[in-house]
Amino acid sequence: MFQPKPSGDQNPRGLFFPADIRQKMSDDLKLTGKAERTLKGYLRAVRQLSDFAQKSPADVTEQDVREFFLHLKEEREFAYGSLRVALSGVKFFFAHTCKRDWDIFAMLKLQNVNAIPEVLSIEQVHRVIGAITKLQMFVFFWTVYSMGLRLNEALNLDFTDLDAQRGLVPIHRGKGAKDRYIPLPVSTLELLRRYWLTHRHPRLLFPADGRNHSLAKDGVSQAKNSMNESAVQGAMKLIVEKLKIGKKVSVHTLRHSYATHLLEGGVSLKVIQKYLGHSSLQTTMIYLHLTDLAEKDARTVIENIFGKLPGEEDDKNNDEDDDNSAGCPAKLK
Repeated sequence: MFQPKPSGDQNPRGLFFPADIRQKMSDDLKLTGKAERTLKGYLRAVRQLSDFAQKSPADVTEQDVREFFLHLKEEREFAYGSLRVALSGVKFFFAHTCKRDWDIFAMLKLQNVNAIPEVLSIEQVHRVIGAITKLQMFVFFWTVYSMGLRLNEALNLDFTDLDAQRGLVPIHRGKGAKDRYIPLPVSTLELLRRYWLTHRHPRLLFPADGRNHSLAKDGVSQAKNSMNESAVQGAMKLIVEKLKIGKKVSVHTLRHSYATHLLEGGVSLKVIQKYLGHSSLQTTMIYLHLTDLAEKDARTVIENIFGKLPGEEDDKNNDEDDDNSAGCPAKLK
């Protein structure tokens, strides 16, 4: 019968994960072209294994691995996605960094649960984003929603890549290291222009320059990195709790909602697949449970859905001569 090891909570995390082994695994991950998010997830999995076994991962036995995954499944009740990352990370370590030929990896199977994603209606999305009082977060969440971006894709947006004239944004090294172009709604472009003027960073659209741009110098952000991922997730959690939406909502819910709203508007599944950056149409087909409408022009649908910002009046003056791009760099004009 499985007997879990004594809790290692009294020891600091990573105590049994030597720096040299961690660095070797990190280098191996980089050499195999793994994305930064994957790198962190795999390293965390091996660190968790060493914490559980209370020994260096180089000294872990096949029985330790067996007990570790039983612990994750039975004791900690890891969700499918978390288990998948843990298994992939541990398998990578013992396949590349510290090679072991163990039967346990052929035996371990995970049950793939294709859960229908939680989505919000257009009105609910407007309610969530419209309740945000901090301009930085308001702009960020609208950008995620109106372009169907993954969290890290939005955080790393570079304004020098924007093609304001064509209304397109290139997404570099998305999931699976795939590049793609997605439409940039006019409302989002205007919002990004206004927000950029508050920090004027030479590259980043969402720099991490402190509260009220406290790290800026002469009105120009000096940030080296984009906003922190946990800060964005925390902001979403707070607003959802405040509004009592009644659904399990995360930043990624905005991406699911984007895809669903396009499909409901009649945009073809193939076009949505391209915008989302899915390798397989099968992945995109999860949204088919909502609608089966005829195909419409994608650009028209996008402008109809994202043409009005949360809180804007219906009778907003849409005078084309009203240019709000003054002072912005050429890429935003």
